[in-house]
Amino acid sequence: MSTLQTWLSINPASLCSRNPSQPVNHLRPPSRFTFSGAKTSAAQRLTFTRHTITHLLKSYMAESHSESNSDSSLVNPNYAEIIVVRHGETEWNHDGRIQGHLDVELNEAGRQQAAAVADRLSKEPNISAVYSSDLKRAFETAQIIATSCGGLEVSKEPDLRERHLGDLQGLVLREAAKVSTKAYQAFLSHSTDQEIPGGGESLDQLYERCTSSLERIGRKHKGERVVVVTHGGVIRTFYKRACPNGRAGGKVLNTSINIFHLSDGDEWTIKSWGDVSHLNRTGVLESGFGGDRTSG
Repeated sequence: MSTLQTWLSINPASLCSRNPSQPVNHLRPPSRFTFSGAKTSAAQRLTFTRHTITHLLKSYMAESHSESNSDSSLVNPNYAEIIVVRHGETEWNHDGRIQGHLDVELNEAGRQQAAAVADRLSKEPNISAVYSSDLKRAFETAQIIATSCGGLEVSKEPDLRERHLGDLQGLVLREAAKVSTKAYQAFLSHSTDQEIPGGGESLDQLYERCTSSLERIGRKHKGERVVVVTHGGVIRTFYKRACPNGRAGGKVLNTSINIFHLSDGDEWTIKSWGDVSHLNRTGVLESGFGGDRTSG
């Protein structure tokens, strides 16, 4: 019980519901308020000054704020909070080249982006684990984050890889239609079971692979907050899983933060989407290439 409730024996809701034009010194303690075990007289009630009421109100608000801050660091035991981050920029992102499963490392801008998102996530309380795609661009981003979050070990999850894009991998997107026409047409297909020539995955295969991976992580970490570093196409697939009838606006930018809650029964909800506010302080522009259906 708060100091104000203990001393005044009143419902704090009554303070919130009072007329805002009513000054605090018009509030009177209840008749059962006592000094040294005896009922107060009218004179004693008059000495219960505005200063005293204000002090008690401040005490109550401070205690409420403290309790609120404490609770905000906890995750509801009925779901896992998964902070999903796209990897930092690579030279191929910068050049508009399709990556897919090809293993390209971060460039200098990407490392600066990773440092910025790591600093941001280091302020998130109670991060218990960090997972990553096993591709270099995601794993390096995850390692930078894990170091800032208390030196956690990064667990590699191959099922968090980007979509395999077959014969399109390694091509500059604007030239892909000429260089590999069949693969490019398959890539543009609206049929979710259309595979891409050269060993590429269909959208259905990507969906099954990556959502199953996140559900395993969610079941393992129910009641916890974890970080997952992956790729643009994968993150858009997560959006589709959480909002089957929705459509993610814009591209999934490098090191964007997207927070999902995975509940019992594998119910997914989105807490936040596409947050890149941490990049405002770096001077490193976020890259959107690959954050849609192309290479992430």
